[in-house]
Amino acid sequence: MPEMQAVHEVFPIRGTFTISRGSKTEAHVVVVTLRDGDTVGRGECLPYPRYDETIASVMTELEAARAAIEAGIDREGLLQYMPAGAARNAVDCALWDLEAKQTGKRAWELAGLPEPYGVTTAYTLSLAPPARMAEAARESADKALLKLKLAGDDLDVERVAAVRQAAPQAALIVDANEGWAAADTADLLKEMARLGVALVEQPLPADDDAALADIERAVPVCADESCHTRDKLDLLVARYDAINIKLDKTGGLTEALALARAARESGLTRMVGCMLATSLSMAPALLLAPGAAFVDLDGPLLLARDRAAGLSYQGSLIGSLEPELWG
Repeated sequence: MPEMQAVHEVFPIRGTFTISRGSKTEAHVVVVTLRDGDTVGRGECLPYPRYDETIASVMTELEAARAAIEAGIDREGLLQYMPAGAARNAVDCALWDLEAKQTGKRAWELAGLPEPYGVTTAYTLSLAPPARMAEAARESADKALLKLKLAGDDLDVERVAAVRQAAPQAALIVDANEGWAAADTADLLKEMARLGVALVEQPLPADDDAALADIERAVPVCADESCHTRDKLDLLVARYDAINIKLDKTGGLTEALALARAARESGLTRMVGCMLATSLSMAPALLLAPGAAFVDLDGPLLLARDRAAGLSYQGSLIGSLEPELWG
């Protein structure tokens, strides 16, 4: 039976990362290690204050589940035993990694999926005044897909226009982070269409997004904060065109795979996203990339340092997933 260890680690961010809800200079993650004899599996999560998570709350959840985890609970049992969220994600991903190491099979083989290789990821531009975002876009000329953080203020269209002028060849995603008002959304979406934006993430607050069902969507709209697990997927079909699957929201790869299948059956486009964390967080999410229309797994690119044996990035392409990292 595995023994569990959970540790809090801090990774500095390159500069400052800003979204509509605030700025940060460090990524605080929790790493779960499951050791069974000489075999070790690891999983990483990032507790997110937007979902009432902290390092302390995640540590408390993990400690409460320790007995079940060390008694050998499996991934399906974990779905019932722990709530969806960061803590369960770290344990679930550690279980996948442990099984891969024990069986000698790669995690995508265990999941019955193709190897994720040559995946194109978005690169995120932190929220800033239009001129600074345009400068950041010019500095990212090697990136095929840019994701812009917006503020929900009267400069959002100007921000996108500035980036479009600075990076005319790049595909664009914009993330409003729940910052727009319902009365403005239809017009803003038309502006986004005019500027060649491919996808708009979470324009309205998650608890006030019903209006999207009656709004003309000139650009596909993607649920992020509104989509966690399968339990409310039916509500999203009329309101959104796509969902952003993040393992820290689903509570791990196991539920994420089930959510991706359910979304496909519901006709929703899939995006794979991440929190601002290391390659150990990105690695299991990579398994979802082959079936996704958009991939946003750029967390390590925004950090001042990553883990040893981390993912390699060449422009917008993510290299192969090495077993020394995960899975």
